[in-house]
Amino acid sequence: MSEPEARPVRLLGASDVRRIAADIGLRPTKQRGQNFVVDANTVRRIVRTSGIGPDDVVVEVGPGLGSLTLALLEVARHVVAVEVDDVLAERLPQTVAELAPGHRDRLDLVHADALRVQELPGPAPTALVANLPYNVSVPVLLHLLERFPSIATTLVMVQAEVAYRLAAGPGSRTYGIPSVKAAWYADVTLAGSIGRSVFWPAPNVDSALVSLRRRPEPGDEELRRRTFAVIDAAFAQRRKMLRSGLASIAGSSAAAEVALRAAGVDPQTRGEQLTVADFARIAAAMP
Repeated sequence: MSEPEARPVRLLGASDVRRIAADIGLRPTKQRGQNFVVDANTVRRIVRTSGIGPDDVVVEVGPGLGSLTLALLEVARHVVAVEVDDVLAERLPQTVAELAPGHRDRLDLVHADALRVQELPGPAPTALVANLPYNVSVPVLLHLLERFPSIATTLVMVQAEVAYRLAAGPGSRTYGIPSVKAAWYADVTLAGSIGRSVFWPAPNVDSALVSLRRRPEPGDEELRRRTFAVIDAAFAQRRKMLRSGLASIAGSSAAAEVALRAAGVDPQTRGEQLTVADFARIAAAMP
């Protein structure tokens, strides 16, 4: 005898979001970057663009009132929602029970700061799909990619300016630390823009989707730490030539030049011209 099908999920609309917010006395704060999606078509688009399916275990950071959570539960095998806000974390299971009663067993809620999460319940996550809080989007993304190597695909909504930085390539005006560090883990591409009108309250900035597809990393954890230190130094004063920019971590400009030449990099090059593989070679050559 086959198992009964799970009852359908009802997604949140604008009136639902405002009702739930009123029930819990929520006033969105800029401090935590709280802008809640109120459009069901938008969350369905995010889930569709992410490419997740019935075998995926999805991490969602900052589920908020549950708009995207419900859409993820509709498709994924399991969802692990990480929420730092006490009131929102307490309310989310109730919302899922009301609007997705047949999917409650697919949700695990982790009440914690995503930047401090070191482990997650249940099977190893295969995907990260989230509307990331704007003020911590890059640190959260990099932390989760580092800590959970089983995350093969990622789709995050972030401030448009941040999205352009993450997806930028060498030589681009927006290429910088987020671009190179994200490239350590994955191929990064822009995956579409999101209008301000789908949020409550409407943000003062545009939003965009960024897709990351994990690929083999250039080296082990020790090389990653060394490489990230080189990246930080290279972009601290991005107009300086690398010979000067890396002097602080090499010990001197002369030592930096030796390492750069050993890595096959012109000492007069600037960091904005290099790929993550270039930075990894420099790090490996550093004293």
